[in-house]
Amino acid sequence: MYTPPFFKPDRAASLKFAEERGFGTMCAFDGHKPVASPLPFYLTYAADGTPQAAFHAARHNPLVKLADGAASWLLAVNGADAYVSPDWYVSPDQVPTWLYQAVHLSGPVRMLSDGELAVQIDTLSDKFENWLLPKTPWTSGKMTAGRLEAMKKGIVGLVMTVEEVEGSFKLNQHKSDADYTAIANALGAQADADAREIAQLMQDVRPEAFVNETNMLERSTP
Repeated sequence: MYTPPFFKPDRAASLKFAEERGFGTMCAFDGHKPVASPLPFYLTYAADGTPQAAFHAARHNPLVKLADGAASWLLAVNGADAYVSPDWYVSPDQVPTWLYQAVHLSGPVRMLSDGELAVQIDTLSDKFENWLLPKTPWTSGKMTAGRLEAMKKGIVGLVMTVEEVEGSFKLNQHKSDADYTAIANALGAQADADAREIAQLMQDVRPEAFVNETNMLERSTP
């Protein structure tokens, strides 16, 4: 991933972003062409601290037969994104751009045993059911044993050993306070939910710029 230094998050921030998103596009190469599937996942860590991305795929998914434990795959995790118009800047002679957050995890992928798959199903569902609290979480225990076993036969558990972590949080960090706040304010006024999310992220990244903006407005108000 090409990432200028001012957009590059540290490793911990990239892993935190990936874990919180929990959904990405898993990509592999079959020797002739790329193969990709959007899939939910969760992160876990080996005893030595190596990150692992655990997920599963339909048994007939072309990715499954490529999980040889040796070839490197790529998991692309994207967050909110938004277009920026040059008209929104304070400074002249700007160009259109796009703001976004993205993380790439890469490494070899192996298949899980049936026992490991059972744990993964429960861990993955628990992760996302917790997003819905105070709803009572769904668990695999709500299914009849026969139905659950039949469903498990249709999927294959997989885990990536994450050897490389790359991130790009492109939020106009290199711009002046005036341009930075102008863009955030313009995005915050858009109807698009992603644009508003990017605006909030910009405020979280550089809160002092907005404090300065407020102070300047107060000084200019009669």
